[in-house]
This record gives sequence, C-alpha cells and structure tokens, in this order.
Amino acid sequence: MTMSNTGGRRKPPTIHDVAREAGVSRGTVSRVLNGGHYVSPSAAEAVNAAIRRTGYVVNRHARSLITGRSDSVGFLLTEPQERFFEDPNFNVLLRGCTQALATHDVPLLLMLAGTQDERRRITRYITAGHVDGVLLVSSHSGDPVAEELREAGVPLVACGKPIGLGSKVSYVAADDRDGARDMVTHLLSLGRRRIGMVTGPLDTPGGVERLAGYREVLAEAGVEADDRLIASGDYSRASGEAGAELLLDRAPDMDAVFVASDLMAQGVLAALRKAGRRVPDDVAVGGFDDSPAATAAAPALTTIRQPWDRISSEMVRVLLAQIGGEDPAAVILPTELVRREST
Repeated sequence: MTMSNTGGRRKPPTIHDVAREAGVSRGTVSRVLNGGHYVSPSAAEAVNAAIRRTGYVVNRHARSLITGRSDSVGFLLTEPQERFFEDPNFNVLLRGCTQALATHDVPLLLMLAGTQDERRRITRYITAGHVDGVLLVSSHSGDPVAEELREAGVPLVACGKPIGLGSKVSYVAADDRDGARDMVTHLLSLGRRRIGMVTGPLDTPGGVERLAGYREVLAEAGVEADDRLIASGDYSRASGEAGAELLLDRAPDMDAVFVASDLMAQGVLAALRKAGRRVPDDVAVGGFDDSPAATAAAPALTTIRQPWDRISSEMVRVLLAQIGGEDPAAVILPTELVRREST
C-alpha cells in the first residue's frame, strides 16, 4: 500500500492494488466482486487471495451507483415494537438471517412497523430502493405491506405463507398444521380427552393452520369438538394467561391444553398454578415453537420444534435467488415433537 502525500497515514487498498497483487486485470477483479461471472476458477481464487492479503474492502456506495443495488436487505417485522422484545422467536429468526447473510457479505437492516403510519413510511423507504429485498415477518391478513411491495417489484420472502397471496409471494414456513396434529395426537395418546386450545391470531397463517390441525385430529379420533375448549390468543404471554382462565371457566373438566406458542404457554402455566391445577397431573400442556420460552417454563414445556436455523437460511437463500432474477418460490419445512415435563 502507498503512503499519502499529506502525512504518514496509509491509503486504503484499491481495486488496482488487488489487480496488481493477483496478476489480473482490473476488469477481472470487478467481475469477481460482482458475482464471478465469466471468470475462471483460478483467476477467482487469485483475486480472493489478493483481497485477503491486501485487506481490500468493497466501497458499497460506489458499487451501488454502478449496479443500482444497495447491497443490503431489510428484516421487516409488522408488529408493535414491544412484541419484538417480548417474543424470543423474532430474535432467534433475526440472528439466523443475519448470520446467513453475513456469509454473502450482505448487511441486514432491522425495520419495525407496528402501526399503519409506520408501515406506510417503511414501504416508501423500501420502494425507493434503499434495500435490495425484504424478509417479511408476521404478516397479518388485511396488512397491505406484502401486496404493495410485490406490486412495486421488490424481492420479498415471507416467514409463513401470506394469507390471500398464494403463490404470488415467496415464503418459507414450518408445517404448522402437521406440527399441531403431532401435538394433539400426543395428548390423546396420554389418555386426555378434554383437550383445550389457545390459538394464535386467526389472521395469520400459523394461527389458522395450527387450529386446523387441532380440529382435524380430534375429529379423526371421534372426540367431540367443543368450541368452549377454544380460546383466541395473540402469541403474547398475557393472552395465554387470559385464554387459560377463560377455558377453565368454560370447561373446568379440561385435562389438557394445546397452546399455539411457547410464550403463550408460559401464561397458561401461570393461570393453571393460580387455579390450583397441577401440570401435568391435572392438566397436560403442550406448546409450539421450541423457543427459549419452552425451556424457561416451569415445568419445561413439551412443544413442537420449528427448525429456526433452516427457516432463516432458506429465507435468505430464496431472497438472494429472487434478487438475482429467479421466480418466487415456496419452502415448507417439517416440525418435530419435543417431549418434556409438561405432559
């Protein structure tokens, strides 16, 4: 590296330094930095080795002026800010997506849009080209964000199938219905017959699919589907507690509860303790997610494990492919029953 003419401070290495170190043209270095198209493996290896030796760092602003890309991705959560800090699933997913993008040297921008005004501002920001694509988390039916971004041509991957958009938007999801079926089947195998449920929001794909799986298994087992045994929740701990209190009031003979998230299940456990019900002796409790809330619960929760590492890595893979010009895609991943002390 050369010395500046004003003092002894070193200039940062340039693309010319990399080309000279690698013994290739500047154009070859540029092609490697922009995806490696039309570059031989030996030349690409020489360029990457030269980048490591010189410590060259891509000037993202300069490259964006040439490519028209921001070289960044947005992680958009359409929930109130307090939900981001309360629900451990969001943090696990954010960390996984950040790590997956880091291997491609792409930074991730966290965007929280819990109100209508916030969603409008964020949508304007995204469609102005400040990010190359969006990882959309917690999309409710009636929420226009996904449709507006799709119509604007913004590459988009949702966590969970957006209700009403079908194959128009890429998504990655755990098999919510099959996971719910596994949990209710497990509770039935323990001899429980008055199985309640605290649902997730029924304007979200997870809320709808988990309730459907619960109903299906009960019907197949010939167990009466009693609406008094179903309470609505919103994935918060408080809604789980309120839901359990409602179920206990409606159906005091309830002997098991399937809860559509581990965080809500913590609230259910609190309500059962207050009512003097022992878990699992009197009432067995099953959750969904296998989030940190499951192992922090007392007793530890039997739950359905969502493969968060695979969900985040697949969301990133599908989004980058879409940014590269590929068509929308859907990925559904299997879940797993994890047995602990609550059943």
